[in-house]
Amino acid sequence: MNYRCRPGAIAAAALLVAPLLVTSPDPLRAQALPPLPDSTGFGLHVLAVARDPGGALWVGTYGQGIFRRPPQGTAWERIRHDTTATSISWDFVHAFAFGTRGQVWYGTVGNGWGLSTDGGQTWTNWTFSQLGPEWQYVAPDGIVTHGDTTWVATADGVLMTTDDGQHWTAFTDRTGPAARGPADTAFAVLGNEYIRRIGLDRRRGLLLTTLKGNERLEMGLTGWIADPVPSAAFAPRNRILVGGVPWRGSPCGLRPVADTLPCLRRAPRAAEAPRFPKTNWFRRPIDRTNNAQIDQTYRYGSTMGGNFQQHQGVEFNNPDGTPVLAIAGGRVMYAGPAEQGALTVAIRHDSILTTPEGPRRIFSVYYHNSALRVRVGERVEAGQTIALVGNTGRATNDHLHLEVHVVPLPGDDISQVVDSLQRFPAFTTNPELWIEPLTGTGLVAGQVFDSAGHPVPQARIYGLVKLEPAETPFSFAETYGDKAHGHPLYGEHFAVSDVLPGTYVLGVEVGGRKLFRRATVEAGKLTWVVFRP
Repeated sequence: MNYRCRPGAIAAAALLVAPLLVTSPDPLRAQALPPLPDSTGFGLHVLAVARDPGGALWVGTYGQGIFRRPPQGTAWERIRHDTTATSISWDFVHAFAFGTRGQVWYGTVGNGWGLSTDGGQTWTNWTFSQLGPEWQYVAPDGIVTHGDTTWVATADGVLMTTDDGQHWTAFTDRTGPAARGPADTAFAVLGNEYIRRIGLDRRRGLLLTTLKGNERLEMGLTGWIADPVPSAAFAPRNRILVGGVPWRGSPCGLRPVADTLPCLRRAPRAAEAPRFPKTNWFRRPIDRTNNAQIDQTYRYGSTMGGNFQQHQGVEFNNPDGTPVLAIAGGRVMYAGPAEQGALTVAIRHDSILTTPEGPRRIFSVYYHNSALRVRVGERVEAGQTIALVGNTGRATNDHLHLEVHVVPLPGDDISQVVDSLQRFPAFTTNPELWIEPLTGTGLVAGQVFDSAGHPVPQARIYGLVKLEPAETPFSFAETYGDKAHGHPLYGEHFAVSDVLPGTYVLGVEVGGRKLFRRATVEAGKLTWVVFRP
């Protein structure tokens, strides 16, 4: 079995990111902002850009850390995670905020946040050791300051400090237990703790966009209260003015806002036309009134750019206590603790898949739950609540880890599917090829071969644009490594679902050569793409 592990296992290898192909309607003005350093030839995926009170520019990236440009400087300074205790905690940065006494705050995708009081030379960080198995996912642009007060918005609620992190106050919802993390005090007052946007309003209350709507958090006459509000206006995220020209972060670097062309634009060959899938869709394991979107940073077979072990499933980030649903009818074959105590349900489904190698049984497995709602031997139907989302076992946030296994008949040995000593089960396949895409979206899947006709492991495919969920931003797809397995009817090396219809230019590097394909996506269909030198 394979779950997202603590970022203490971060690999030293740097990430490649999407190609930098910047065009501007006004090149003279565009020259006011020098390009970010690019040693790979692919550019950098910019997740956040901000200006501090002294005029310095701060840029947060996907996997490449922070870049800072002093007010009068002509070059970018780089700030990265390393083995020292005072570096930033993680190179995936998508939030900045600045205090009145020179404080610099940053927030990450998956490993907490940090504070510098010396202009970014050294950092104090809040990560797993201080936060526990929650609070790791800071919302995009999810840190705001006002006077001495700093607010940090996350997928597990809001934390507030008035003394630069010496003490914290936590604000959560009432669905699950009030997770204090580093807080001295916790208030379960939010309607929903999964925060997606944050800002201050004119009343100096905190405006929040959550998974279930907008709220205002403020101190009332009797204490802290959070009330629903019909709408919440926020400044555009990931933008800044330079020389009077608005710039934005993009998957291929810093670009003028007026430049709306895709990062990759030229492809000599087209992929196959979209087609209907070869199997019927199963339903999604999270209801669409909750977060039914797949975590975009850690897909099946991926490593988040070499930072994690190969992934054997997909993640659905949701608050503790969110109902987990059976993706299809079947019989419960396992219900209990698995690896490191993760509360787990495994269902053997009714359908039999016919493959060229013979018939196969299909299992779905659901990990990290806070509570189970079914027992072994029980019959369940599609959409039935079988568990509640949690963070049991080896997990760093509240989420459902879903696996789909395709097992040769008779397929009655549950140890082939759930084994607390087996981290990489033998029959996993990509759930994105089994569960129904979100309404109005399609899938892209395919293969990447080298010049000898061999699959290329952990190759990065750029060019797809996926804006949501922004809290786990999409940068590139990865081909599978040696621990993952293709669908028995496709034999794919990668797959990405929930892609909006349109035409995309996809690119990959194989043996030092860049290959491009033009792919058209249609709702409810699969687009097959093959890269071969």
